[in-house]
Amino acid sequence: MNKLLCMLELQQTLNDATNGKGWEKGTTKEGKSINWRRCIYMESAEMIDSFGWKHWKSIAQPTDYANLQIEIVDVWHFVMSLVLEFTHIHGAESIQELATRISQTPEFQKLNQDDTLSFGTDALLMTKIENVMRLSLIPISAEMVGALIEEFFELAHMGALNMTQLYRLYVGKNILNQFRQDHGYKEGSYIKIWNGQEDNAVMKLAWENNPEMTPADLYSALKTAYPA
Repeated sequence: MNKLLCMLELQQTLNDATNGKGWEKGTTKEGKSINWRRCIYMESAEMIDSFGWKHWKSIAQPTDYANLQIEIVDVWHFVMSLVLEFTHIHGAESIQELATRISQTPEFQKLNQDDTLSFGTDALLMTKIENVMRLSLIPISAEMVGALIEEFFELAHMGALNMTQLYRLYVGKNILNQFRQDHGYKEGSYIKIWNGQEDNAVMKLAWENNPEMTPADLYSALKTAYPA
């Protein structure tokens, strides 16, 4: 399975469903302005809160590495959305061609290895996060998009994620978000606690029980577990 292509296609589908067809033009179906660069730097700022960086408050706060990885995945949603938007506007390549080109970069190749990973130092991680923020603040161009992808992959690697782990965390959240929308999340009728477990925990357990399942399989597993 081409995990990168799968994630790009899932993000395209999610954006189409949530924002409406043609979201690449910069507005949702309700006419709300879309700014993926702002999404990236605001989520990156939240990522920094995983660290006890405040020298005047809670100085003994330990780094929450589990939350850091979740925030990395959240930023990945928006990085892919920006890349898909830029690619669509300029009509340079298909999603398949985009995935092939990205997969040939050294940063992706490093992330695609299943070697034992470890977290970078907090100082280096925060510098890398701030690099992602800095890139998201400059005018968009092919060079900016390419550099942003490279910096993100390096951040993910420093955050002890390889492509398999990034894929599982991303797909899990993507499919759960789709499932929530399909079962009354916006209307307020969605049930978040399933037989004593939060839906996030049910989703993670489904992955653990079957690590090789497809996104469609995960959706089916959630549908089976959901309390009617």
